Amino acid sequence: RGGSPRLGVGSGRAALLMLTALLLLGAGATAAGAGEEEEGEAGAAAPAPAPAGGGRYAPGQEVPVYVNKVGPYHNPQETYHYYSLPVCRPDRVRHRSLSLGEVLDGDRMAESLYRIAFRKDHSRRELCQLQLDAQQIDQLKEAVEELYYFEFVLDDLPVRGFVGYLEESTFLPHTHKVGLWTHLDFHLEYNGDRLISANVSMRESKPQSLDELRAPAAMTHTYSVRWHETALPYERRQDRLRDASFFPRSLEIHWLSIINSMVLVFLLTGFVLVILMRVLRNDFARYNLEEDGGAAGSGGLGPSPRDDFEQADNGWKIIHTDVFRFPPHKSLLCSVLGVGAQFLTLGTGIIIMALLGMFNVHRHGAINSAAILLYALTCCVSGYVASNFYRKLGGHRWVWNILLTSSLFSGPFFLTWSVINTVHWANGSTQALPATTVMLLLTVWLLVGFPLTVIGGIVGKNSAAGFDAPCRTKNIAREIPPQPWYKGALVHMTIGGFLPFSAISVELYYIFATVWGREQYTLYGILFIVFAILLSVSGCISVALTYFQLSGEDYRWWWRCIFSTGSTGLFMFLYSIFYYHRRSNMSGALQTLEFFGYTFLTCYIFFLMLGSVSFFTSLQFIRYIYVNLKMD
Repeated sequence: RGGSPRLGVGSGRAALLMLTALLLLGAGATAAGAGEEEEGEAGAAAPAPAPAGGGRYAPGQEVPVYVNKVGPYHNPQETYHYYSLPVCRPDRVRHRSLSLGEVLDGDRMAESLYRIAFRKDHSRRELCQLQLDAQQIDQLKEAVEELYYFEFVLDDLPVRGFVGYLEESTFLPHTHKVGLWTHLDFHLEYNGDRLISANVSMRESKPQSLDELRAPAAMTHTYSVRWHETALPYERRQDRLRDASFFPRSLEIHWLSIINSMVLVFLLTGFVLVILMRVLRNDFARYNLEEDGGAAGSGGLGPSPRDDFEQADNGWKIIHTDVFRFPPHKSLLCSVLGVGAQFLTLGTGIIIMALLGMFNVHRHGAINSAAILLYALTCCVSGYVASNFYRKLGGHRWVWNILLTSSLFSGPFFLTWSVINTVHWANGSTQALPATTVMLLLTVWLLVGFPLTVIGGIVGKNSAAGFDAPCRTKNIAREIPPQPWYKGALVHMTIGGFLPFSAISVELYYIFATVWGREQYTLYGILFIVFAILLSVSGCISVALTYFQLSGEDYRWWWRCIFSTGSTGLFMFLYSIFYYHRRSNMSGALQTLEFFGYTFLTCYIFFLMLGSVSFFTSLQFIRYIYVNLKMD
């Protein structure tokens, strides 16, 4: 599956609520008219204007029907233009003007031959007559055997159904029947002058058998229209769309998992606060008592208790002259913090916009467009944070730091996206972005995203003060004693990555089912709670692991705290392997490339974001404990 040149696997949703939307080119734009021309039977197509969705109709007024795409039922990102199959099509194909988000979502809406009049029923109206050759018959057979579905759009309402009928038994005698639906029944509901819901069925007709069909074959397509009045108001028509889903239902309010995660957070937070505060209180009392004793006994000629104290094994105080020693690769560290802060701002902004009701299920690609816009606008955050902290660490190559910050995510993303998009383009998938859209995104990144990164970097550099460490750093670094295995980096990464992952593992399944499925995520309140849980657990684990590291007189905490909690992204990637093979029906080499390519980028985003949260939390904790320690 996926090996056919005509039926290759398509590209996925490039933008996830907070996860897939974050993956798009580092460009910003709110919406853009985008169309794709395709040659019809009579020549090149020209884009045609379409009325906006949610319009009002007079009795007898035509309701436009747009054909959109087809694809295998179990491969969500494998979509093709509807007219790539040998179906009824106008002599001149005209495409509807699309928003940027719709183009990114793989939509390619075009006018159809269906004629539907508002509140006017039709029965067995002929759509067209087709003459099929052998190649076209084989193409239809392959589409039916791959469980292809189609998607139409009426008044911004998606209408989906299967292209054909497949019957295959697993017992003897083995049967394999392939049929094509040549008649569609449209069932439409209205309230006043508004269209409320639309769906299609094939119950009242029999499929046209393709098993014994020989070329040249004549085939007639027909359709019926039935209107039904409903009391459901127009403002609630999305409820009907959600209740009558064509695809498997995977989203539900799963309060038990949320309560389980919240209990985990409370226990973990309480454990960290109680244990660490008790330990720190004892440390402060012991260290400050030794300090006072050292000052009192320093009048004699012999060695003072303070000298003995500094020569003994006394945990994190003895490394106070090294704990703020700047790490290697300062520019890269600051770029990671800057891009991580940008994605933290971006994810928070997307969730807040969703909670405010700015994303409607009838507005195709709204989250995609919003994510690109926010990415462009938050580029100033990455530039400011990276350049500001880089100057605090004594860095002078701020131009190189800005260039590194701007390419830290956009570089790997563009490389991954270009490979996947090329594969989609070669296989004729609608998920392959048109050249005009690619140029638009690249231009906007060059004119908006990158300049904002530079402006943020200049402001951050000029407003940076000193690092203001509470302890002086010696010129010669202290030797780090051998560490036990349980204080190693690998153990810290395992603990720091697994605990945040366990807090979101249940919700992660629903997010995967949405991003790599066809439903739109609507449980934004729960998503906000889970997002807060993730950040809280990451901060608490980071503080605990940093304290244990400093207690072993290991002052190399700068990079360690980023990788410890940032390794949550690694656990997410391992979970994606399990999800792909055990929880989804996706298949094919190209679908695998699509899934793991964008999943890797998503996990990379979580590494950057959680690594930044972990670093700044640990930095504040270290400042706190050393500020409250009495020293000369």
